[in-house]
Amino acid sequence: MKTRTKTKLALATASLIIGMTSGLSNAAEPLITGKVDCIAPAGPGGGWDFTCRSIGRLLNNFSHGDLTVQTLNMPGAGGGVGFAHMITKRSHDPKVLAAASTATTARLAQNQFPGMSSDMVRWVGAIGTDPGIIAVSKDSDIDSLATLITRLKNDPSSLTFAGASAIGGWDHLKILMTAHSAGLSDLKQIKYLSYNNGGSAVTQVVGGHIDVLVGVASSTKGFIESGDLKPLAVLGHDRLSPPLDSIPTSFELGLDVEASNWRGFYMPKEVPEEAYQWWVNNLKAASQTDEWKQTMVQNGLEPFSLFGEDFDQFVNKQVGSLATISKEIGIIK
Repeated sequence: MKTRTKTKLALATASLIIGMTSGLSNAAEPLITGKVDCIAPAGPGGGWDFTCRSIGRLLNNFSHGDLTVQTLNMPGAGGGVGFAHMITKRSHDPKVLAAASTATTARLAQNQFPGMSSDMVRWVGAIGTDPGIIAVSKDSDIDSLATLITRLKNDPSSLTFAGASAIGGWDHLKILMTAHSAGLSDLKQIKYLSYNNGGSAVTQVVGGHIDVLVGVASSTKGFIESGDLKPLAVLGHDRLSPPLDSIPTSFELGLDVEASNWRGFYMPKEVPEEAYQWWVNNLKAASQTDEWKQTMVQNGLEPFSLFGEDFDQFVNKQVGSLATISKEIGIIK
């Protein structure tokens, strides 16, 4: 590869962040140029599609045409088709990424990708998150997460929870993780109703038809600001951005629960280490640009940055914890 090409893309990559340290210049070696596929393992318009297209557009702009990231929609098996494609067809290819989220780890934990596991790919980084949230209607007599937990301990079936995922899906798992962290053991008794989307679940709780909402910050923000929903906790380490920064986190309330829907990427297991580190460094750089921060604000996402080995360890720990919960409620054996 010509030195001129290396220099050009190194400068383009360095322009991702104004004022960053010289560590970014190392991200340009080895150089990855030309067409790159970002697999969105679902149809157009969903979260994985958004992740690929948003970061792809950002990297395209800053590489001045030397890097072209195209989104490759590959729906099927809840992300399993894309995961299998990465493992079986692109195992040594440094010019392919795939979008992932907490839905990916939940399905891996529940063996929904037969014969595949989280250690069969390399986890590159997380670039943002939609934090999980627990909320009740404004008229509910549940005034805190502690009150909710006390009621569940007295009678696990006394409350009904609403979410947008299926039974055993991510919204369902959020309340199970919370209850498990609080010391509840009979998780099967906790009642959960699944709705087609987050909006329907919110409407049922706001209307007083369902006791508790288990959702995400992006779809509840407007209802919290209007006073129709009363938030009990954000399920993670960090508080939400203003004006919702008064909501306590699960960790502040003494519960070890990280239940945000992170957005991130994985790539083939057998790529060279230099190529893996190139993507780690460049995605980290992209996640810190003003352009990406504005994209997060516009789409209701919060900062969540984990890269390289830190992200890999996070993913595998999450898969393990979700597998434990799933076994306890009988989803898997």
